[in-house]
Amino acid sequence: EENAEITLDVSLAYRDDMFDDWKEIAHAIEIRKLKCSFGSPKTLESEGRHYDCDFLPFMEIGSVAHKYYLINIRLPVNERKGINVGIGEIKDIRLVGIHQNGGFTKVWFAMKTFLTPSILIIMVWYWRRITLMTRAPVLLEKVIFALGISMTFINIPVEWFSIGFDWTWMLLFGDIRQGIFYAMLLSFWIIFCGEHMMDQNERNRLSGYWKQVGPIAVGSFCLFIFDMCERGVQLKNPFYSIWTTEVGTELAMAFIIVAGICLCLYFLFLCFMVFQVFRNISGKQSSLPAMSKARRLHYEGLIFRFKFLMLITLACAAMTVIFFIVSQVTEGHWKWGDITIQVNSAFFTGIYGMWNLYVFALMFLYAPSHKNYGEDQSNGDLGVNSGEELQLTTTITHVDGPTEVYKLARKEAQE
Repeated sequence: EENAEITLDVSLAYRDDMFDDWKEIAHAIEIRKLKCSFGSPKTLESEGRHYDCDFLPFMEIGSVAHKYYLINIRLPVNERKGINVGIGEIKDIRLVGIHQNGGFTKVWFAMKTFLTPSILIIMVWYWRRITLMTRAPVLLEKVIFALGISMTFINIPVEWFSIGFDWTWMLLFGDIRQGIFYAMLLSFWIIFCGEHMMDQNERNRLSGYWKQVGPIAVGSFCLFIFDMCERGVQLKNPFYSIWTTEVGTELAMAFIIVAGICLCLYFLFLCFMVFQVFRNISGKQSSLPAMSKARRLHYEGLIFRFKFLMLITLACAAMTVIFFIVSQVTEGHWKWGDITIQVNSAFFTGIYGMWNLYVFALMFLYAPSHKNYGEDQSNGDLGVNSGEELQLTTTITHVDGPTEVYKLARKEAQE
């Protein structure tokens, strides 16, 4: 029949030894809508031909800690209640299993195990350099440290424990970790660009960014609620899927589409902010010719490296937006009809490595310097005081802010 529904009485069990009894994990009665097409006219001559049916979401478990699993599927028939009536004669059931392969698992575990102590060490070093300063940490330094914490949280290789423990919440936990990092990364980019908007009067205050950071927080919360509706319920019932009903499918698709559109708009807004930062820095470069040759070369190098860092930020943002959209589409690619997207595992490990390198580079470049240059270098065209702390990178730290480019621009804006 058209829009026929099939009722499945399903259960899942496991055992760790061939001679043990099966232990039931979950049992449920699920209803799925059949979407089938028949290539021939429905006449007696076509009797015995098969329908071409779309795949149905069946089951998702967060860990496979046991050696053997058993799936039991029943199709009960009740003509009085109309259960499994009008679905035709069932000849066979084809199951498609999607799992994380061994090669990718080894690379993934190795990356997490190696990167966790690496980021932790640079974080401790970075914060120690900040606490040695006579001034309090500025907003940009705090946000970079918070980004390092969120990166460490996503790095911690708790996946090792999923080998021996039946932690079914691992998928949900992974989504939450990734969501926190996404929110922190998107907020950091806004604050990073905003702190270097040279004509801004108010800086170093988180309250000045509530219009930009607020929507990111709201969007992250909405995606968390959506994830809880899917994987949160699957903790109790692995056979549940939000894609099984028309309302659920439309809601899920709406969430993914809206999130994708918001991310694209965010990226365009970020490009606009980076353009403004570049324009402001270019305007400040007009003061460089009046400096001595040594200081001019010094500041030209700083500005060049800062622009390079901004371009890297933009590239990282673009790749992150692409990764989010593609991962959402891939995760639900059985539900997209004829569209099938295959993503190489190198893309996932590459993006993950890119995040770690980016955070590592930020903390390394923005760590305060404690080098003390003499009066002949410190006193100069900018009017900085004798003995002021300098560093020959993009990250020269002053009382007013974390970078010398930041200080130069602010001083000129005030003048």
